[in-house]
Formats: sequence, C-alpha cells, structure tokens
Amino acid sequence: SNDEASQIWRAIYETHVHRKSGIDNADIISKVLSADQSWKKSSGHAFEEMIKVLATASLQNSGISIVLQRDLNNMIKDEQLNNEPRDISWLKEQIKASIFDLYAIVTKGEKQYCYGCIQSKTSIRDRVTRDREPSMQAMQSFFWSTAIVLDGDFLRLPKFVSMVNGGTSEHPQNGWHGMYVFSDQYTQGRIYPLDLNFTIYKDH
Repeated sequence: SNDEASQIWRAIYETHVHRKSGIDNADIISKVLSADQSWKKSSGHAFEEMIKVLATASLQNSGISIVLQRDLNNMIKDEQLNNEPRDISWLKEQIKASIFDLYAIVTKGEKQYCYGCIQSKTSIRDRVTRDREPSMQAMQSFFWSTAIVLDGDFLRLPKFVSMVNGGTSEHPQNGWHGMYVFSDQYTQGRIYPLDLNFTIYKDH
C-alpha cells in the first residue's frame, strides 16, 4: 500500500541520516531539519533587507534606490512606476513567481522607472542553475540583471564561473550582467568583489 511505501521510505531516510550524522533519534533529526529550514528562510530575508539598506545608502546621491519585491509590487499597485506597459506586465510575472529578490529603481524628474533585477543569495551553489535562466530572460527583456552573493565558495569550480561569465561551449552566454560577491578571491570577468559600502556596485 501507499502507507507502507511511505513508511519504508521514511525508515530508509532515518537510517541514512543516522549513518551520516550518528543521530538515531527521529525527533531530534526532525527538530534539527526544521531549525535549518527556518534559518535558511529568515537569514535569506535578513540578507535581502541588508542589501536594500546598504545599497540604497551607497546610491543615495544617484537617484537610484534598491527595493524589495514587495516594495515593487506596491509601487505597481499604486501606479508609481512609469515603465512601458509591456515592462510592467513582465515585472508582474516576475513578482508572481518570486523570481527576483530586489529591484533597482531610478528617479528621473518626477518619474520612477524599474531598470534592474537583483537576485540576493547567502549562497547559490544549489540554485545557480535555476537562477541563471530567469536572469538571462531579464537581460533579454532589457533589464540590468545582477546577483549579490554572500558566500562565493561555489565559484571555486570552473563550471559555475562559466555560468556567470559565459564563453564556453556549455555556457556560451553570460548568465548575469554581473555577480557581486562579498570576497575578493573570486574576481574574474563579470564576478566582482563587494564591500559593505557597495563601492563597485555603485560605480557600475
């Protein structure tokens, strides 16, 4: 029966976790996994907020601000964006699917335009493949598409570098206009080091 299959699957899972971790208490395993998921979610939101605050502070004299997805959604609802209807329709699709975490807004006179899509990740090794495709679609839609990453350890592997920079048979096109990492050891091509003042991001 289906119930038996799920019980067998759970038993195999618990055996696997026990073998890898040494923990044989199912309740403790469940609590640890729950805490891990909670940390990933809350830390991701905190990182987005940090990017918004630090990047906007750095860009304060440029007429550019960085907003969260929910901020952009409110701007669209309140008809505060002056993008073309085609662009607003595209942005609504991105919001609905939670594709990007933040957006870049420029103010010209009394008008505000969204021109940039930003993926902010504490680490994207597990997600880089699925994050890359939406970024490329944003670039094709004439938006500036960037990623801001806390942990760039995945960039030790050439595969991920080529996913950012392009230029290989597997990844001929660049996946982002730029990837900004809080480290200076991975800098090459479109991968840039980022400090808390967002200096290079501001320059770009």
